Amino acid sequence: MNHETHRARLQPKLISFDVFGTLISVRDSSYSAFERVLADADAHHLDVRAFWEHWEHRNIAHYWDPYRSYREICELSLAETFAHFKVRGDSRLINRYFEAFPRFFLYDDVARTLDQLSRRYKLAVVSNIDDDLLALTPLQRNFDLVCTAQRARGYKPDGTLFRYLIENAGCAKEEILHAGQSQFTDLVGGKPLGLTIAWINRRQIALDASVPRPDFAFPDIQSLSRVVDIKSTSIGGVV
Repeated sequence: MNHETHRARLQPKLISFDVFGTLISVRDSSYSAFERVLADADAHHLDVRAFWEHWEHRNIAHYWDPYRSYREICELSLAETFAHFKVRGDSRLINRYFEAFPRFFLYDDVARTLDQLSRRYKLAVVSNIDDDLLALTPLQRNFDLVCTAQRARGYKPDGTLFRYLIENAGCAKEEILHAGQSQFTDLVGGKPLGLTIAWINRRQIALDASVPRPDFAFPDIQSLSRVVDIKSTSIGGVV
C-alpha cells in the first residue's frame, strides 16, 4: 500500500509530534558537538556520523531498560560507543551534546505548520527526553500536552511514553494522530497500542521489514495537509 496516496481526511482532536528528527534536525544540529567529543577524546580519525549513529542505536536499546534519565542513557551509550570504536574517552564528554541544545535548529516547515495546525487542533509533543533538556531547545512554544520520558518514567519503544500520551490526551486514542520519524521508537512503540501514525521520513530511508507499518508516510510535517485540514478560515479569508 502506498500510504501517501491514501486520501482519507482525518478529524483528530489531538496531533502529537516526536521532537528530534521530526521537528528538530538533531543529526545536523549535534554533529559539531560530537566532533568536539571526539577531539577531546583524541579520536579525530573517526567518522562523526558513524560514531553518532552507533551512539543513537545504543540509546534506543537502553530505552527498553528499566527507567533511567535521558542524560544517564546518553552518557552510558557514549561509554559503550567509545568502547565499540576502541577509544579511551571520558563518558562525561556527553555534556558537549547537552550544551549544544540551545543551538539546535528546527526544520524549515515546523514553525509555520505548527502555527497553522494549532488553530484547528490540540497539539502535543512526545519525546524521549528530560524536561530541562527539552526546555533548552529552540522549540519555544506552548503545547496543549507535553509528554516526556521523565514525566512518563519510561520511553517510547515499549509503549510507556505512548500510554502516557493516551492517558492524558483528553480524547479517545482513535482521535489522536501521531507524527514521528523513528521507525524503532514511534512505529514500534505506538502502532501496537492502536495509534494512528504518520511516519515523517525526512531522510527518505527504507522502512525496515521488522517494524509495524505506518498509516501514512510523508517527507515532512507540512505534508500532513494531505490527511488533515491545516489552514483555517477567518472572517478575512483563508489564514
